[in-house]
Amino acid sequence: MEKIKKIIKKISLVDVIILLTIIIALLIGYITFKQIRQTSDKQIISSSEVIFHVFIRGVSYTGPEFPVKRGDKTFITIRNVPYTELDVQDVLLQPRKTAVYDGKTVLTIDDPAYPNLYDLVVIIKDSAKITKDGAVVGGNKLKSGLPVTLEGSSYKFNGTVSDVVIQNPGE
Repeated sequence: MEKIKKIIKKISLVDVIILLTIIIALLIGYITFKQIRQTSDKQIISSSEVIFHVFIRGVSYTGPEFPVKRGDKTFITIRNVPYTELDVQDVLLQPRKTAVYDGKTVLTIDDPAYPNLYDLVVIIKDSAKITKDGAVVGGNKLKSGLPVTLEGSSYKFNGTVSDVVIQNPGE
């Protein structure tokens, strides 16, 4: 009994923490090896092309030709993390509208107060990892409302993802 007390007095708190850390690491390794715990690479179901729409509201532009065009490349930043340069599939440009009541019906017309203010949707295509939660692009789950920045040589627009379409899911 006296020997056990001497051994316990020699063990410090640091030794106990190190021993517990090793035991926990071994348990996690065993659980992962036996496939009880699912690691991130096992959650990927497939890879597929994904088309997503970036909605950008209230862009002021007075130039002769809008800088984002179909077929161009734009650099994408997702949640303030630079991702990559992707192809622009299409650009839907709409001047800011206002509602006018003519006595019988409500009409929408281009707002004369803001002749150079536009709302636009930029359609972009990329390859993505498909998980049970949806598409993952650049380490981010691609879902509506995700903040995205589009940047080119003459522009930098902030918008949000408004639609995600997975092309040929399950292939």
